Amino acid sequence: MKEESKEFTPNILYALCSWCGSGGSETAGAMKLHYPENVKPVRFYCTGGIDPVYIFRALLEGADGVVVSGCHPGDCHFDTGNYRARRRIAAVKTILNTLGLDGDRVWLRWVGHGEGKRFVDTASEFDEHIQEKGPSPLKGIRGV
Repeated sequence: MKEESKEFTPNILYALCSWCGSGGSETAGAMKLHYPENVKPVRFYCTGGIDPVYIFRALLEGADGVVVSGCHPGDCHFDTGNYRARRRIAAVKTILNTLGLDGDRVWLRWVGHGEGKRFVDTASEFDEHIQEKGPSPLKGIRGV
């Protein structure tokens, strides 16, 4: 008897700043654009305030990938929040790669307020990317 193959549906967290990132998702909704249902948007005040611990915790608690989107460089409502986010995401990716845990499961993409299509395209592209990678090696690891 053949085993039934189960299609992997990744658990994806999409972190959005309150200004441009969330605005992009709202524009997508107004345009009636759709993104995969397994992509879960979470709003942060500013991407610069996303502590790397939140990303590691999401991966440990079951996320297969994390995307962070906010204002384009130079357009941050808090002047340098997006530059801070860029440095933090680079550090997260370096740590994951150093540990052999695939830093490419974390993306940073700029999405402006009126860029609903870009928001949806990013969500869909990341979903396909993570589907190809399979479940996160961090999924279910419990620390102290």
